[in-house]
This record gives sequence, C-alpha cells and structure tokens, in this order.
Amino acid sequence: MAKILVVDDERSIRSTLKDILELEKYKVDQAADGFECLVKVKQNNYDIIILDIKMPKMDGMEAIDRLGELAPDTPIIMISGHGTIDTAVEAVKKGAFDFIQKPMDLNRLLITIRNAMDKSCLITEKKTLQKKVNKNVNTIEMIGSSKGIKQIKETIERVGPTDARVLVTGENGTGKELVARHMHQKSSRAENPLIEVNCAAIPSELIESELFGHKKGSFTGAYKDRVGKFELANNGTLFLDEIGDMSLSAQAKVLRALQESRITRVGEEKDIKVDVRVIAATNKNLREEIAKGAFREDLYHRLAVIIVQVPSLNERKEDIPLLVEHFVDQICSEYGMSKKKVQTPAMKELQNLGWTGNIRELRNVVERLIILSKEEITRKDVQLFVTPSSGEKSGLNRLIDQFEDLASLQSHVEKEFNKRKDVTMV
Repeated sequence: MAKILVVDDERSIRSTLKDILELEKYKVDQAADGFECLVKVKQNNYDIIILDIKMPKMDGMEAIDRLGELAPDTPIIMISGHGTIDTAVEAVKKGAFDFIQKPMDLNRLLITIRNAMDKSCLITEKKTLQKKVNKNVNTIEMIGSSKGIKQIKETIERVGPTDARVLVTGENGTGKELVARHMHQKSSRAENPLIEVNCAAIPSELIESELFGHKKGSFTGAYKDRVGKFELANNGTLFLDEIGDMSLSAQAKVLRALQESRITRVGEEKDIKVDVRVIAATNKNLREEIAKGAFREDLYHRLAVIIVQVPSLNERKEDIPLLVEHFVDQICSEYGMSKKKVQTPAMKELQNLGWTGNIRELRNVVERLIILSKEEITRKDVQLFVTPSSGEKSGLNRLIDQFEDLASLQSHVEKEFNKRKDVTMV
C-alpha cells in the first residue's frame, strides 16, 4: 500500500485529505509544518509528499529544498491558496512534481497522485535494475601478454579514470566489451551502473525507445512509461556495442545527448538531464561508413576521443596457451570436472589454426575438447574434433570424406561389375 505524507498547517485540510486518500486505499500520515515534515521523512519512507507552501515555522519552499537532500526521489505535490504562476514555476524548479491551487479539484488531485505514483514506481524499477546490473557485471581478467594486449592495458590505466569517450574497434569475438568493462571499473563511476546496449540486436524502430525511454501511449505497444538506457546509466557508463549498426535518426539523438547532456523520451517534450560516460564499439570501419553516408561524421568525432583497436586472435597467437589454460580452468569448474591437461603438441596444434571467430571461437573449441576428450587433450583430439576456421578440414571431416570416397568407389566398382556381367551373359 502506497504511503502519502500530507503537510498543511490547517487541520481541517489535513483531515479531509486523509479521509479522501484512505478511501482510495492509500496509507496517510500528517504533519503540521515544514519542521514536522522533515522529522517524519527522516523516520519514514513515503511514496508521495503533499506539501503546502504557506505555513508557520518553516514554509513549503524552504522544506522542499531540505527534502531534496533527505528524499531526492520522492515526488512532491505542492499546494497553496495564495499561489501565482511565478510561485508554481519556482516550486517546479525546486523539484516539485506538480503544483495545485486551493481550493483543490479532487479529480485533478487524484490524477496527479496516480501520475506521481507512476514516477515513483519508475524510480524504484530503475534502482532495482541498477542493482541487478551491478551484481551481474563481473569484470573478467584480460588474459594475455602480447604487445597488443599490453598496450590496451596501459591505455585503460591512463584513460579509465577520466571521463573521455572511447571508441573500441575490432573483429567480432575479440573482447571489445571486456575493454569497456575494464574502462568502467577504472573510472570514478565504478560504483554506478555499466549499462550495455547491443545496437545491432534492436530493431531500428525501437532503438530510440530503448536508449531514451518512452511515454505510455506514444506508439503501438507502449503500454506503460519506460526508462531508457541513458537514464539507467546516469552517473555511470553506457556501452553502445555495434554502434555502426545504429540508424541515422538514432545517431542524431545520441549526438544531441552527448552535446547537451540531455535526452527526451519518445512521446514527451520535457528534457531529462543525464550525466553519462559513453563507450562505443564496432566491428565496422566507421570512416568507410561515413563515406557511404551510413554514419554521421560529427558523431564519430564525438565518440572517437580515444580509439582502442583490439587485435584479432590471429595477431596475438602467443596468448593462446594462456587463454586455453584460463578456459580449461573455467569450464572444468563450471562442469564440476577435475582439470584436464592440454598436451604440448595439442597446444601447438591450436596455435597453428586460423581463428576467424577469435576469443569466442577459441572458448567454444576448448569446451568441445573438454567434453569429447578422455583423460588429457591430445593433438589427435584437436585434429578430430576441431574444424579450423581457415577452411582446412579437421581429422573428423577427413575421415568422413574418406568414408564417402570409399562408398563412392564401392558403388562405381559394383556398377562396372554389373556391366561386365551383362556383357558376358550376352
């Protein structure tokens, strides 16, 4: 049950509002002035505060300033019998959800309370999502000692603590999102959320709603107000993965958000101020996309303050033994198995393969070898169970081909034998 604090120096108004709101199934508490209001807010959590302006001891305008520190997320509805347009504007500037003049229209008050409750629910939902995101973001160690990885680690150490925007480039599966996570963890925003958005996975007609949120009824399927990723990432980091796949319309709005630190939900006109560090990633050549008219050059320059190029696995093959050992430990632990040894010839065989799927492909291969091999992973296991990305055929495929060739040869021999048999009979 939602809990409302009614603050007014007139007992009759407090009592009337209490009776009305309790009929609407709200739980109601009362305060006679600003001081009593602050005391109650320190002791209790309220979903909404209805606050009169003209009161003795401490008026509503002074109280709302203090409430901004004590209960910054609680919607406050200001009421007054002496209100003017200037008073209403000042109240909203101080953070009031709405301003209602006395004598109050009951229907308007109830509608305003319901709208304020919607806002309160959105704030609660946002906090819940942020907690889940923070809980699930476990920064994985960046494995490798190759020159390229060392340079990336050095860049993260220098750039991470700043608010500089970063563009991470590289092939699919190289670990671009891992770079973003390490950047976030090294920043002053590490205690706040890292929100990840895969721009390629979201339909172009929904990307703006996903990023900026939307108002209920703003389009078909918008059944309730929604908080966008920019708001969820407020005071934290927003990771825009595969930004090269974002529509030009969404690019324009992202550019505005970066320039002005403000966003607008779909279907609303009111701006929302946000403080977000943006890290973007792409597997595309954005210079080529700009030349084709598929990517905005001004957005590119906004994003590419720092560029981090993640090398492909084929460019850092000396890291493969470290990566394989890491994946063996990780996967055997997940399956509850004792650790399997990778024999040296097997490791060399893995290093000699071509990896178009990069780190992601290597992990899948290690998982397959752990499942299909016996006590240890041998070179023969690699030859049998791994299909190289380079197009060369694995031992298993070669065996299949041999069986197919043998079957074809047997069929050919049988046909020739039957032909000769027929000739002999004639």
